[in-house]
Amino acid sequence: MERPCVVVARADGEATRQRLAEADLIDQSFGIEVADGDLYIPVTDPDAVPADLSVTRRDVPSRTPQRTPADLLGYEPTYERLGDVVLVDEDDPDRAAAIAEAVVESDIPVRSVLNRDSKVKGETRVRDWEVLADEGDDGAPTETVHREYGHEFAVDVDEVYFSPRLATERNRVVEQVEPGEHALDMFAGVGPYAIPMASAGAEVVACDINSEAIAYLEENAERNGVADRITTHVGDVRELTEEYADWADRLVMNLPHTAAEFADAAVAFAGESCVVHLYDIQHEDAPFERATTALEEAAGDEYAVTVLEERVVRSYAPHELNVCLDARLDRID
Repeated sequence: MERPCVVVARADGEATRQRLAEADLIDQSFGIEVADGDLYIPVTDPDAVPADLSVTRRDVPSRTPQRTPADLLGYEPTYERLGDVVLVDEDDPDRAAAIAEAVVESDIPVRSVLNRDSKVKGETRVRDWEVLADEGDDGAPTETVHREYGHEFAVDVDEVYFSPRLATERNRVVEQVEPGEHALDMFAGVGPYAIPMASAGAEVVACDINSEAIAYLEENAERNGVADRITTHVGDVRELTEEYADWADRLVMNLPHTAAEFADAAVAFAGESCVVHLYDIQHEDAPFERATTALEEAAGDEYAVTVLEERVVRSYAPHELNVCLDARLDRID
Protein backbone atom coordinates (compact mmCIF):
# COMPACT_ATOMS: atom_id res chain seq x y z
CA MET A 1 0.00 0.00 0.00
CA GLU A 2 1.28 3.48 -0.84
CA ARG A 3 2.08 5.46 2.28
CA PRO A 4 4.02 8.64 3.19
CA CYS A 5 7.59 7.65 3.97
CA VAL A 6 10.81 9.30 5.03
CA VAL A 7 13.48 8.32 2.52
CA VAL A 8 17.05 8.19 3.81
CA ALA A 9 20.35 6.63 2.79
CA ARG A 10 20.79 3.21 4.34
CA ALA A 11 23.93 4.37 6.20
CA ASP A 12 21.82 6.94 8.06
CA GLY A 13 18.82 4.66 8.46
CA GLU A 14 19.18 3.59 12.10
CA ALA A 15 19.79 7.10 13.39
CA THR A 16 16.81 8.41 11.41
CA ARG A 17 14.57 5.54 12.49
CA GLN A 18 15.40 6.20 16.14
CA ARG A 19 14.80 9.91 15.69
CA LEU A 20 11.36 9.27 14.18
CA ALA A 21 10.56 6.68 16.85
CA GLU A 22 11.33 9.14 19.63
CA ALA A 23 8.96 11.63 17.97
CA ASP A 24 6.31 8.85 17.76
CA LEU A 25 6.05 9.29 13.98
CA ILE A 26 6.70 5.75 12.68
CA ASP A 27 3.61 4.01 11.29
CA GLN A 28 3.88 0.61 12.94
CA SER A 29 1.18 -0.86 10.68
CA PHE A 30 3.67 -0.98 7.81
CA GLY A 31 7.17 -2.33 7.34
CA ILE A 32 10.32 -0.44 6.34
CA GLU A 33 11.21 -0.86 2.66
CA VAL A 34 14.80 -1.12 1.38
CA ALA A 35 15.58 -0.27 -2.24
CA ASP A 36 18.64 0.95 -4.16
CA GLY A 37 20.60 1.78 -1.03
CA ASP A 38 17.78 3.79 0.56
CA LEU A 39 15.36 3.10 3.41
CA TYR A 40 11.70 4.09 3.20
CA ILE A 41 10.30 4.53 6.70
CA PRO A 42 6.49 4.86 6.84
CA VAL A 43 5.26 7.77 8.97
CA THR A 44 1.90 8.60 10.51
CA ASP A 45 2.01 12.37 9.95
CA PRO A 46 4.20 13.66 7.12
CA ASP A 47 3.56 17.28 8.15
CA ALA A 48 5.22 16.63 11.53
CA VAL A 49 8.43 15.20 10.04
CA PRO A 50 11.45 17.47 10.69
CA ALA A 51 12.17 19.76 7.77
CA ASP A 52 15.65 18.35 7.17
CA LEU A 53 14.21 14.92 6.28
CA SER A 54 12.76 14.05 2.86
CA VAL A 55 9.22 12.68 2.60
CA THR A 56 7.86 10.79 -0.38
CA ARG A 57 5.12 8.25 -1.08
CA ARG A 58 6.01 4.60 -1.49
CA ASP A 59 4.39 1.17 -1.60
CA VAL A 60 5.37 -0.49 1.67
CA PRO A 61 4.26 -3.86 3.05
CA SER A 62 1.56 -4.14 5.68
CA ARG A 63 2.49 -6.09 8.76
CA THR A 64 0.72 -7.74 11.63
CA PRO A 65 0.70 -5.38 14.61
CA GLN A 66 2.98 -6.34 17.46
CA ARG A 67 1.33 -7.62 20.60
CA THR A 68 2.26 -5.14 23.30
CA PRO A 69 2.27 -5.43 27.11
CA ALA A 70 -0.70 -3.04 27.12
CA ASP A 71 -2.68 -5.48 24.96
CA LEU A 72 -2.17 -8.18 27.58
CA LEU A 73 -2.62 -6.03 30.69
CA GLY A 74 -5.52 -3.84 29.63
CA TYR A 75 -3.61 -0.70 30.62
CA GLU A 76 -0.43 1.07 29.47
CA PRO A 77 2.45 0.20 31.81
CA THR A 78 5.46 2.47 32.24
CA TYR A 79 8.78 0.92 31.29
CA GLU A 80 12.04 1.68 29.51
CA ARG A 81 13.93 -0.47 27.04
CA LEU A 82 17.70 -0.69 27.28
CA GLY A 83 18.88 -3.07 24.59
CA ASP A 84 17.10 -6.35 25.33
CA VAL A 85 16.56 -5.43 28.99
CA VAL A 86 13.29 -3.85 30.12
CA LEU A 87 13.37 -1.55 33.17
CA VAL A 88 10.29 -0.89 35.31
CA ASP A 89 9.77 1.20 38.42
CA GLU A 90 6.98 -0.25 40.54
CA ASP A 91 6.54 -0.24 44.32
CA ASP A 92 3.71 -2.80 44.21
CA PRO A 93 5.33 -6.26 43.80
CA ASP A 94 2.18 -7.79 42.32
CA ARG A 95 1.89 -5.06 39.70
CA ALA A 96 5.59 -5.36 38.94
CA ALA A 97 5.28 -9.11 38.46
CA ALA A 98 2.25 -8.68 36.19
CA ILE A 99 4.09 -6.16 34.02
CA ALA A 100 7.13 -8.43 33.77
CA GLU A 101 4.97 -11.38 32.70
CA ALA A 102 3.21 -9.24 30.08
CA VAL A 103 6.51 -7.93 28.72
CA VAL A 104 7.85 -11.47 28.32
CA GLU A 105 4.62 -12.67 26.68
CA SER A 106 4.48 -9.70 24.30
CA ASP A 107 6.31 -9.36 20.99
CA ILE A 108 8.96 -7.09 22.50
CA PRO A 109 12.40 -8.68 22.07
CA VAL A 110 13.47 -9.05 25.70
CA ARG A 111 16.03 -11.07 27.64
CA SER A 112 15.31 -9.79 31.14
CA VAL A 113 12.98 -7.53 33.11
CA LEU A 114 14.30 -5.53 36.07
CA ASN A 115 12.53 -3.48 38.72
CA ARG A 116 14.25 -0.53 40.40
CA ASP A 117 14.94 -1.58 43.99
CA SER A 118 16.61 1.58 45.27
CA LYS A 119 17.25 5.19 44.37
CA VAL A 120 20.46 6.21 42.65
CA LYS A 121 23.11 6.22 45.36
CA GLY A 122 26.75 6.95 46.05
CA GLU A 123 29.44 8.61 43.97
CA THR A 124 28.93 6.16 41.11
CA ARG A 125 25.13 6.78 40.94
CA VAL A 126 24.23 3.09 40.69
CA ARG A 127 21.08 1.51 42.11
CA ASP A 128 19.88 -1.90 43.22
CA TRP A 129 17.73 -4.00 40.89
CA GLU A 130 15.26 -6.83 41.38
CA VAL A 131 15.28 -9.38 38.57
CA LEU A 132 11.65 -10.07 37.65
CA ALA A 133 12.35 -12.20 34.57
CA ASP A 134 15.48 -13.67 33.04
CA GLU A 135 15.05 -15.34 29.67
CA GLY A 136 18.75 -15.37 28.76
CA ASP A 137 21.13 -18.29 28.71
CA ASP A 138 24.37 -16.32 29.00
CA GLY A 139 25.53 -13.23 30.85
CA ALA A 140 24.12 -11.25 33.72
CA PRO A 141 20.46 -10.22 33.42
CA THR A 142 21.54 -6.63 34.14
CA GLU A 143 23.96 -6.48 31.20
CA THR A 144 23.01 -5.62 27.62
CA VAL A 145 24.05 -3.79 24.46
CA HIS A 146 22.10 -0.59 23.85
CA ARG A 147 21.94 1.00 20.38
CA GLU A 148 21.57 4.75 20.05
CA TYR A 149 21.91 6.98 16.98
CA GLY A 150 24.13 4.52 15.16
CA HIS A 151 26.35 3.62 18.13
CA GLU A 152 26.45 0.57 20.41
CA PHE A 153 27.01 0.69 24.16
CA ALA A 154 27.65 -2.35 26.32
CA VAL A 155 26.34 -1.56 29.80
CA ASP A 156 25.56 -3.31 33.06
CA VAL A 157 23.06 -1.28 35.07
CA ASP A 158 24.15 -3.09 38.23
CA GLU A 159 27.62 -1.56 37.86
CA VAL A 160 27.10 1.79 36.10
CA TYR A 161 24.53 4.53 35.65
CA PHE A 162 22.82 4.80 32.26
CA SER A 163 19.53 6.37 31.17
CA PRO A 164 18.13 5.57 27.71
CA ARG A 165 15.70 8.50 28.11
CA LEU A 166 18.49 11.00 27.46
CA ALA A 167 19.28 9.80 23.92
CA THR A 168 17.79 12.84 22.18
CA GLU A 169 19.58 15.24 24.52
CA ARG A 170 22.90 13.50 23.99
CA ASN A 171 22.45 13.67 20.23
CA ARG A 172 21.63 17.38 20.45
CA VAL A 173 25.03 18.02 22.00
CA VAL A 174 26.92 15.68 19.67
CA GLU A 175 25.46 17.38 16.58
CA GLN A 176 27.28 20.58 17.62
CA VAL A 177 30.72 18.93 17.62
CA GLU A 178 33.14 19.90 14.86
CA PRO A 179 36.00 17.72 13.59
CA GLY A 180 39.27 18.49 15.36
CA GLU A 181 37.69 19.79 18.55
CA HIS A 182 39.15 19.02 21.96
CA ALA A 183 36.21 17.68 23.98
CA LEU A 184 36.41 16.75 27.65
CA ASP A 185 33.64 14.61 29.14
CA MET A 186 34.03 15.24 32.86
CA PHE A 187 31.63 12.50 34.07
CA ALA A 188 31.70 10.12 31.14
CA GLY A 189 30.00 6.91 32.28
CA VAL A 190 30.12 4.21 29.59
CA GLY A 191 30.65 6.82 26.88
CA PRO A 192 27.25 7.93 25.48
CA TYR A 193 28.66 11.44 24.92
CA ALA A 194 32.35 10.66 24.51
CA ILE A 195 32.04 8.00 21.83
CA PRO A 196 29.68 9.90 19.46
CA MET A 197 31.83 13.04 19.90
CA ALA A 198 34.87 11.01 18.86
CA SER A 199 32.89 9.65 15.90
CA ALA A 200 32.18 13.26 14.92
CA GLY A 201 35.93 13.85 14.70
CA ALA A 202 36.74 15.26 18.13
CA GLU A 203 39.75 14.34 20.24
CA VAL A 204 38.11 13.28 23.49
CA VAL A 205 39.26 12.98 27.08
CA ALA A 206 36.79 10.98 29.18
CA CYS A 207 36.89 10.77 32.97
CA ASP A 208 34.77 8.96 35.54
CA ILE A 209 35.23 8.07 39.16
CA ASN A 210 33.69 4.62 38.52
CA SER A 211 36.35 2.23 37.22
CA GLU A 212 33.66 -0.15 35.93
CA ALA A 213 32.19 2.64 33.82
CA ILE A 214 35.57 3.43 32.29
CA ALA A 215 36.14 -0.28 31.56
CA TYR A 216 32.85 -0.34 29.65
CA LEU A 217 33.74 2.96 27.93
CA GLU A 218 36.99 1.48 26.68
CA GLU A 219 35.16 -1.61 25.42
CA ASN A 220 32.59 0.61 23.73
CA ALA A 221 35.26 2.77 22.13
CA GLU A 222 36.70 -0.38 20.52
CA ARG A 223 33.22 -1.57 19.58
CA ASN A 224 32.52 1.70 17.77
CA GLY A 225 35.93 2.11 16.18
CA VAL A 226 37.02 5.29 17.99
CA ALA A 227 39.51 4.01 20.57
CA ASP A 228 42.31 5.98 18.89
CA ARG A 229 40.51 9.28 19.56
CA ILE A 230 39.60 8.77 23.25
CA THR A 231 41.87 9.04 26.28
CA THR A 232 40.33 7.69 29.50
CA HIS A 233 40.98 8.44 33.16
CA VAL A 234 39.60 6.87 36.33
CA GLY A 235 39.20 9.22 39.29
CA ASP A 236 38.08 12.69 40.26
CA VAL A 237 38.19 14.90 37.16
CA ARG A 238 39.70 17.73 39.22
CA GLU A 239 42.91 15.71 39.31
CA LEU A 240 43.32 16.47 35.58
CA THR A 241 43.18 20.27 35.71
CA GLU A 242 46.94 20.70 35.50
CA GLU A 243 47.47 18.12 32.73
CA TYR A 244 44.64 19.50 30.58
CA ALA A 245 44.77 23.18 31.53
CA ASP A 246 43.59 25.50 28.71
CA TRP A 247 42.94 22.42 26.53
CA ALA A 248 39.20 22.09 25.95
CA ASP A 249 37.01 23.51 23.19
CA ARG A 250 33.97 21.73 24.63
CA LEU A 251 33.07 20.42 28.09
CA VAL A 252 30.26 18.04 28.98
CA MET A 253 29.28 18.20 32.67
CA ASN A 254 26.54 15.62 33.05
CA LEU A 255 26.45 15.06 36.81
CA PRO A 256 23.03 16.36 37.89
CA HIS A 257 22.78 17.75 41.43
CA THR A 258 26.54 18.40 41.74
CA ALA A 259 28.05 19.39 38.36
CA ALA A 260 27.95 23.09 39.29
CA GLU A 261 30.40 22.33 42.11
CA PHE A 262 33.00 21.54 39.41
CA ALA A 263 32.78 24.98 37.74
CA ASP A 264 36.34 25.86 38.85
CA ALA A 265 37.65 22.75 37.10
CA ALA A 266 35.66 23.60 33.96
CA VAL A 267 37.27 27.03 33.79
CA ALA A 268 40.71 25.46 34.30
CA PHE A 269 40.12 23.11 31.36
CA ALA A 270 38.77 25.81 29.03
CA GLY A 271 40.84 27.00 26.10
CA GLU A 272 40.56 30.42 24.47
CA SER A 273 36.90 29.75 23.69
CA CYS A 274 35.04 26.80 25.14
CA VAL A 275 31.41 25.66 25.00
CA VAL A 276 30.12 24.16 28.25
CA HIS A 277 27.10 21.85 28.59
CA LEU A 278 26.34 21.91 32.33
CA TYR A 279 23.51 19.69 33.57
CA ASP A 280 21.66 20.35 36.79
CA ILE A 281 18.53 19.43 38.72
CA GLN A 282 16.83 22.40 40.33
CA HIS A 283 13.46 23.75 41.42
CA GLU A 284 11.29 24.95 38.56
CA ASP A 285 11.24 28.53 39.89
CA ALA A 286 14.92 29.14 39.04
CA PRO A 287 16.30 26.07 37.27
CA PHE A 288 19.33 27.74 35.63
CA GLU A 289 20.39 30.17 38.33
CA ARG A 290 22.85 27.93 40.18
CA ALA A 291 24.65 26.77 37.02
CA THR A 292 24.96 30.27 35.60
CA THR A 293 26.16 31.76 38.88
CA ALA A 294 28.71 28.96 39.39
CA LEU A 295 30.25 29.49 35.95
CA GLU A 296 30.32 33.28 36.30
CA GLU A 297 31.95 33.14 39.72
CA ALA A 298 34.53 30.58 38.57
CA ALA A 299 35.29 32.57 35.40
CA GLY A 300 35.90 35.79 37.36
CA ASP A 301 37.85 38.30 35.28
CA GLU A 302 39.49 35.58 33.18
CA TYR A 303 36.55 34.62 30.94
CA ALA A 304 33.39 36.24 29.65
CA VAL A 305 30.41 33.91 30.09
CA THR A 306 27.76 33.93 27.36
CA VAL A 307 24.61 31.89 27.86
CA LEU A 308 23.82 30.13 24.57
CA GLU A 309 20.73 28.15 25.60
CA GLU A 310 18.74 27.32 28.70
CA ARG A 311 17.19 23.94 27.99
CA VAL A 312 14.73 21.89 30.04
CA VAL A 313 15.66 18.25 29.40
CA ARG A 314 12.84 16.60 31.35
CA SER A 315 10.81 16.72 34.53
CA TYR A 316 12.73 15.03 37.33
CA ALA A 317 10.30 15.19 40.27
CA PRO A 318 7.33 17.34 41.29
CA HIS A 319 8.50 20.96 40.81
CA GLU A 320 12.04 19.84 39.95
CA LEU A 321 13.58 19.96 36.48
CA ASN A 322 16.57 18.29 34.86
CA VAL A 323 18.10 21.11 32.80
CA CYS A 324 21.12 21.86 30.66
CA LEU A 325 22.85 25.22 30.52
CA ASP A 326 24.79 25.71 27.31
CA ALA A 327 27.31 28.53 27.77
CA ARG A 328 30.47 29.77 26.10
CA LEU A 329 33.61 30.84 27.92
CA ASP A 330 35.72 33.39 26.02
CA ARG A 331 39.07 34.38 27.46
CA ILE A 332 39.35 38.08 28.24
CA ASP A 333 42.57 39.61 26.89
